[in-house]
Amino acid sequence: MTATRVDADLIRRLPKAVLHDHLDGGLRPATLVELAAEVGHTLPATDPEELAAWYFEAANSGDLVRYIATFEHTLAVLQTKEGLRRVAEEYVLDLAADGVVYGEVRYAPELNVKGGLTLGEVVEAVQEGLAAGMAKAATAGTPVRVGTLLCGMRMFDRVREAAELAVAYRDAGVVGFDIAGAEDGFPAVDHLDAFELLRGESVPFTIHAGEAHGLPSIHQAIQVCGAQRIGHGVRITEDIPDLAGGKLGRLASWVRDRRIALEMCPTSNLQTGCATSIAEHPITALKELGFRVTLNTDNRLVSGTTMTREMSLLVAEAGWTVEDLRTVTVNALKSAFIPFDERTALIEDVVLPGYASAL
Repeated sequence: MTATRVDADLIRRLPKAVLHDHLDGGLRPATLVELAAEVGHTLPATDPEELAAWYFEAANSGDLVRYIATFEHTLAVLQTKEGLRRVAEEYVLDLAADGVVYGEVRYAPELNVKGGLTLGEVVEAVQEGLAAGMAKAATAGTPVRVGTLLCGMRMFDRVREAAELAVAYRDAGVVGFDIAGAEDGFPAVDHLDAFELLRGESVPFTIHAGEAHGLPSIHQAIQVCGAQRIGHGVRITEDIPDLAGGKLGRLASWVRDRRIALEMCPTSNLQTGCATSIAEHPITALKELGFRVTLNTDNRLVSGTTMTREMSLLVAEAGWTVEDLRTVTVNALKSAFIPFDERTALIEDVVLPGYASAL
C-alpha cells in the first residue's frame, strides 16, 4: 500500500471522516456574498474569490483572537431560518463532494439569535438543512452521515443552556456537545454544571483544549470535566519532552492509553500559531506514538481548506502514506459520537473497502 502514488485525484476519492468542523466557519464564499446582500451586511469584499482571499489572509495572522474575529461576517448572515437552512444544506453537499462519508458539524446556537429566533428554532432550522443536504447527497450517489454538536461559548454565561439544548435534541440529529471560544482565561471548569448535566444524561462531549492554552487546559477538560475527546489538543506535546524518544508524561500517557481522540487541525493550527509547519506539526509524531489522532478542517472558509487539502498537505510535506490516511479516518469513526454498530458499519462497509478499491 505504501508504494502507491498518492496524488490529489486519489486522495479526493478516498472516504473521509471529519469530527471538528464549524458550521459558521465553512460557508461558501458566493453564498456569504448573496446572504450578506439580502440582510444588508457589509463585507470586506463582494467578489467571492476576493472574499475567500481576505479570509485566508486574515486567518494567517498567527493570532487566535483575530482568527476568531473573522466570524463576524459569517454570523451576520446566519440569523434567519432561511440562511441557516441554506448554509447547513450546502455544508453537507460540500462534504459529500470532498469524499466525506461521516461528519460532525458544530456551532453555538446562542450566536444565531440576534434576528429574533429562539434557540430551538435555530437548531431545528439547521437540522432541516442538514437533512435536505443528506437526502440530496444520497440521491446523487455520494451519501454522507452528518451529526451535530451544539456548542456553548466558554466566555459567556449560556453554556448550561446550550447543554440543555443538546439533551433536548439528542434524538433529532444532535449527537454531542462542545465548548468553544477563547480558551485562554476561560477555563472549562467554570462550566462544570453543564458537564455534570451531560454526563447524567449520557450525552457525549468534546472540549476545545490545548490550543491557546497548554496542559492545564487539557487536564481540566479530561480529568475534571470528563471530556471524551479533545478539540485540537496540539499542546499535549508539552507533556512529551522528547517526541522522537517517545517518553510520555502522566497526562499524555492517560490520553494515549485511554484512546481519547485528539481532533487535530493542521492548517488551522498553523494559522493560529500553534504549529510552525505541516512537516513539523505534532500530528505526525503523535500518530507514530500511538495516540488516537484524527484529521480535521476546523473552518473550511476561514482556513481555505478541505479534507482533501489537509490530507494532501500531510502527504506532500510530512511524508504520509495511504495507510496513514486510512488510520486517521478509522480513528475518527472509532471516536464518533454515534452508536457503536453504526461506527463499525461505516468502517467495515464504507471506509476499508473504499481504501482497498482506491489502491
